[in-house]
Amino acid sequence: MSNQQKQWGAIIVMIALFAMIAFVTNLCSPMATIIKNQGEISNVLAQIGNYGNFVAYLVMGIPAGMLIAKFGYKKTALIGLVVGIAGILIQWASGLFDPQTDGVGTIFAVYLTGAFLAGLCMCILNCVVNPMLNLLGGGGNGGNQLIQVGGVFNSAAAVACYILMGALIGDAAKAKMADATPALMIALTIFVIAFVVICFTKIEEPKQAPVQLDMIPKALGYRHFALGALAIFLYMGIEVGVPNFVNLYLIDTGIPAATAGLLVAVYWASMMVGRFVGASIGSKVSARAMITTVSIATLLLVGFGIFAPTDVLVPFPGVNWATMTFITQDVPVGIFAMLLVGLCTSVMWGAIFNMAVEGLGKYTAIASGIFMTMVFGCAVMMGIQGWMADLFGYLSSFWVVMFCAAYLLFYALIGSRVSKRAE
Repeated sequence: MSNQQKQWGAIIVMIALFAMIAFVTNLCSPMATIIKNQGEISNVLAQIGNYGNFVAYLVMGIPAGMLIAKFGYKKTALIGLVVGIAGILIQWASGLFDPQTDGVGTIFAVYLTGAFLAGLCMCILNCVVNPMLNLLGGGGNGGNQLIQVGGVFNSAAAVACYILMGALIGDAAKAKMADATPALMIALTIFVIAFVVICFTKIEEPKQAPVQLDMIPKALGYRHFALGALAIFLYMGIEVGVPNFVNLYLIDTGIPAATAGLLVAVYWASMMVGRFVGASIGSKVSARAMITTVSIATLLLVGFGIFAPTDVLVPFPGVNWATMTFITQDVPVGIFAMLLVGLCTSVMWGAIFNMAVEGLGKYTAIASGIFMTMVFGCAVMMGIQGWMADLFGYLSSFWVVMFCAAYLLFYALIGSRVSKRAE
């Protein structure tokens, strides 16, 4: 087998993992609808799945980088998949309990444990996928382009997740944890297949410097990386916050969960389209230009969504995948605008990562671990936005998203400038 063939084999495996990350991660947000039906549950507590999933990044970010340095990308991916299989099985087990006899607390504890283990897996796989795609693409614009290609498949999996979960929930007033079983079994099957495929896939491992904790302050000493880590912390509040709270808002206004799921899936479909475009132009347009453009667009779209009158309705498109027909649902014009934010978030992850690790050299592995640690920002931002939603309503909670987008604009224009490079 030629080196080029080996490289393409590794690229395909990494892109497949990228898709799997999205499917499992995005199970948490539709699950919030089920959780809210278990009793008098606030928006803050309804995000329990996101808390478990993304706090895991805080715990596993640095250790994942160490695993890569010690065992390589392939073995680290296999370790992550074993942890993920355990997490999925435990989440499935939470649906076996009855809230009336076993108590809501028991169900939440079991589900939270499973979500946390799944989050550990997602963190490990993210630490494998992003730097590998960046390296396989040659870094710079080429690396950014390949990450955007992976992002296309990532978004496609997210679309499938929202559509499936919307159909499984059906009537939100009657939703229960066991309703998510088919989605969890699909995730479990994907994990098992991926484990087998990776076992038989040859991956050329790049040389890695030993990862030591004393390297953390050295990596953070690069100003553009430290600010980039904060950028990814806040970016998670945009990517997950918009579809998550739009979904809850639509259901709260009386739109059936299945229909809401189809509409929010358009957000992820837009993200997929945006990533396809990003992959097409990634070798010609810098990551800085991308982030500048999409940050401004996000501020405009979300700002309009907050202030637009809620009684002005416009038809929003969706797809009924059971009959393969287009559907439309009247939604407030501001919600229409917010769902278009998927076009903006499409290129944010890859472009931020690309700018943040530029010029880090031997510190790239530990930087990747730090970068993944900051993904726990999703748990923090979901908690803050949920708290805002409880106090001031769903639309006012989107000021959290506005703050996150404003910081990304600052990072693109000022914070991402490389002041020094590793020797």
